[in-house]
Amino acid sequence: MSFNEEFHNLLSETEQFLQQQQELYGDTFFLSQEEPIDGHQNPMKTPRKQASATTETELFGTELLPNTMANKVKEPTVQPYPSEPWTQTQSLVELDEKINKCLKCSLSRTRKKFVFGVGNPKAELVIVGEAPGADEDEQGEPFVGRAGQLLNKILEAIQFKRESVYICNILKCRPPNNRDPQTEEIDCCEPYLWKQLELIKPKLILCAGRISGQSLLKTNSSLAQLRGKIHDYRGIPLMVTYHPAALLRNPNWKRPCWEDMQMLRKLYDEMKGKSTP
Repeated sequence: MSFNEEFHNLLSETEQFLQQQQELYGDTFFLSQEEPIDGHQNPMKTPRKQASATTETELFGTELLPNTMANKVKEPTVQPYPSEPWTQTQSLVELDEKINKCLKCSLSRTRKKFVFGVGNPKAELVIVGEAPGADEDEQGEPFVGRAGQLLNKILEAIQFKRESVYICNILKCRPPNNRDPQTEEIDCCEPYLWKQLELIKPKLILCAGRISGQSLLKTNSSLAQLRGKIHDYRGIPLMVTYHPAALLRNPNWKRPCWEDMQMLRKLYDEMKGKSTP
């Protein structure tokens, strides 16, 4: 192998590592595998072998975690709705009809399909991603393709079915080249999510990915800092975990993702128990 080939391979490996670090920690960067920053353990330090089957032990390989409500954090201030007609809608179908021709931001000029959301209109669990990707833009449905298939398996591992939950994104239109959502785009689109949640009335929200969690919670905290806690979003308990697409790029993150999903299931069961007469 020539020097140029070795150099390009090194650049490619370095770029992949930096992308994985950004997905997990945002702007927090680890200087070494031995000394973590801000007290967070480096998830790249000890790789774990993962399987690809659909059962919980084969998919993730660990046992149920005991802690849930002890990790609850302070709830933020609830922002008001804008003064627009769609805020008076009484169903998800009506809301979709009112907003699916939205022209508020530049994404309306590049989208193929408006991706409203899909699932049970009375779901107790809502999954929220950051924005549609290429497959979603083509089909008009969130979390399809390989990432969607993995999400389905993860949900099944904690006894949920895709059709029993509600799945949506903060942005309803795909950003060009799958870039991160911009602040003005989130400001335009997030109120639509508020109304979806008001109509669905879920018990829990699960943010899929760092950007989704940061956007809803209005924070720059890393994914490592957001995981393992129960946040509050407009009066609804919210948890943050890895985006399925990130797990496809780095299977070593399946183990901590499974820990998050166990915590989510335990919290859900506790909430159901408390609400049972």
